Amino acid sequence: MRDYGGYFDIDSKLKEKEKLQKKASSEGFWDNPQKAKKISKRLQYLEDIIAKYRAVDSRFQDLQEFAILAEEDEEMQEELAELIPELKEEIEEIELKSMLSGEDDHRDAILSIHPGAGGTESQDWAEMLLRMYRHWINKHDEYEYDEVNYTQGKEAGIKDVTLRVKGDYVYGYLKAEAGIHRLVRISPFDADQRRHTSFASVFVYPEIDDTIEVDIDENNLRIDTYRASGAGGQHVNKADSAVRITHEPTGIVVQCQNERSQHKNKSIAMDILRSRLYQKKKEEKEKEKNKLENNKKDIRWGNQIRSYVFHPYQKIKDHRTNLEEGDVESVMDGDIDQFIRAYLLQKSEQEGEKIE
Repeated sequence: MRDYGGYFDIDSKLKEKEKLQKKASSEGFWDNPQKAKKISKRLQYLEDIIAKYRAVDSRFQDLQEFAILAEEDEEMQEELAELIPELKEEIEEIELKSMLSGEDDHRDAILSIHPGAGGTESQDWAEMLLRMYRHWINKHDEYEYDEVNYTQGKEAGIKDVTLRVKGDYVYGYLKAEAGIHRLVRISPFDADQRRHTSFASVFVYPEIDDTIEVDIDENNLRIDTYRASGAGGQHVNKADSAVRITHEPTGIVVQCQNERSQHKNKSIAMDILRSRLYQKKKEEKEKEKNKLENNKKDIRWGNQIRSYVFHPYQKIKDHRTNLEEGDVESVMDGDIDQFIRAYLLQKSEQEGEKIE
């Protein structure tokens, strides 16, 4: 099949699909349900990406024929000039989707934002990031989210927020955003109009389902209930419905306050705790193989992955890929796909993989 000169290797995808189809049709395939579901999910991914490739390949052939007809027709040449960028965008979409072949990339995501030191400045910056991610989610019609926890700052901004983001492969995309985000601007909270630097951390975890077992000893949990505050409607202060769960062996703390029912909040908090423990265990395994060192360095304070400079000039730079964007307003309105794509490309190249 046609090779567009990018990272997509269609032949390897076809061979893998054929191999997995043989496994799926073999006797006793469902004797191990967990393994069978994993293979079925991978097959679904391969079928989807191959179908998308074939659709784009068909359009490419149509455009080749159209280009020949348009050689002496100015009106057709103008139409062709509009169609080529559309095809290029579709090819890039396949390329990006093909990078999401990790074990958990297909899952929903849990995204948490925490302000760094600096009080109101950092809390305001955390809320700006929250707005950016809300816009990014809303720009993708197939995605949706709900706020599991939202704690307002005293003067402005937020002290803590956690979103559950649902959609195919949303974790695969959002994992590129995990790390420290740095803001440089003239502070709206400084009467002397001085320039301030603020930090906020973004954590992203895959939301796991029933196919993955995570053992949690109830004796290791401290469960506190309290009255929710901030966003959430008038009901939030009427009862101790909010739930905070502390996993004492690891120190992981999760909380949920978006439901009226304490029982529902506890259930959601437990789901998030399972996801975080799963991610922690996975990272520990990867660290043992010396595969996580660079990534862990990225998410330490002082090792920001991206800088957003509003003053004395306007520029956003991703320090991992060196990609820069001067349209600050567009990025803060959720146009971050270019940064996600550049990061995924770089990671795939570093791992020596052929990707779509």
